[in-house]
Amino acid sequence: MLNRKQKIVPNLWFDREAEAAVNFYTSVFDNSSVNSQLKYSKVGQEIHGQEAGTVMSIGFQLEGCQMLALNGGPQFKFNPSISFFVLCKDEEEINRLWKELVEEGEVYMELDSYDWSSRYGWLQDRFGLHWQLMVATENSEQNIVPMLMFTGDSHGKAESAIRYYTSVFEDSNLEGILKYGEEDQNGYAMGAVKHAQFQLEGKTFMAMDSGVTHEFPFNESISFIVNCKDQKEIDSYWGKLTREGDPNAQQCGWLKDKFGISWQIIPEDIEKILNDPDKAKAHQAMEALLAMKKIDLAGLKNSGVSQ
Repeated sequence: MLNRKQKIVPNLWFDREAEAAVNFYTSVFDNSSVNSQLKYSKVGQEIHGQEAGTVMSIGFQLEGCQMLALNGGPQFKFNPSISFFVLCKDEEEINRLWKELVEEGEVYMELDSYDWSSRYGWLQDRFGLHWQLMVATENSEQNIVPMLMFTGDSHGKAESAIRYYTSVFEDSNLEGILKYGEEDQNGYAMGAVKHAQFQLEGKTFMAMDSGVTHEFPFNESISFIVNCKDQKEIDSYWGKLTREGDPNAQQCGWLKDKFGISWQIIPEDIEKILNDPDKAKAHQAMEALLAMKKIDLAGLKNSGVSQ
């Protein structure tokens, strides 16, 4: 959707704060920019409830990592089940980022020295988004990494999820997995994933089972956009990720998989389609999209949209 170079793009769901959040994040992180913007039209107002002409979504990048911010309404709120792990090059950088991100936010784990890191901390920022900051032990090509934490009914499923996702996506592999053992003295998490790192489509993800009892279910506040080059890819990813997923969570290319994580399976040029300078075509495209579950490119073409 933003750039063919990144296949999977995190999508952040805000009520009406997307612009303020993006301005804040791009001021905090280096190598950051705003790349695109899409506005609401009158089409579908009975569904989205947003005023025509207001910002619907903003494409941006932080430290070279592409993301999307959506003004979707008050339905979903961030929680610790999905956070963003920031690998900092030194103490000066982590101290600066921590100071700026924690302002008006909340500390979950103090920035301090721990067994696994000389400098680490977990916070929730002013917009409710969760960040884990750590000084990296070696240089990394990807400094911001999505972290999936499996809690409650999903606890103990991290390894199954990792193996499932690496089977769904190409250019994917499991880089490493560490499990809770007797030395952790934690019966709740024994044998579960303490930390794992894996790649999907060349991008690094992290996952873990919670070390103590938590109830933070995955929800649509953070989803992952999959940019598809054609209908064949849309069909393939949709078919695999909807298997045993939630059929009630399927609309406009959105789905929820069997682990409760949300995905958007969309054509990579959908933003261009919905931003067509011919307003009639753009409106027709939006009307067609709102009526779909899995996106049908032929249906969009028949709506009068020129691709």
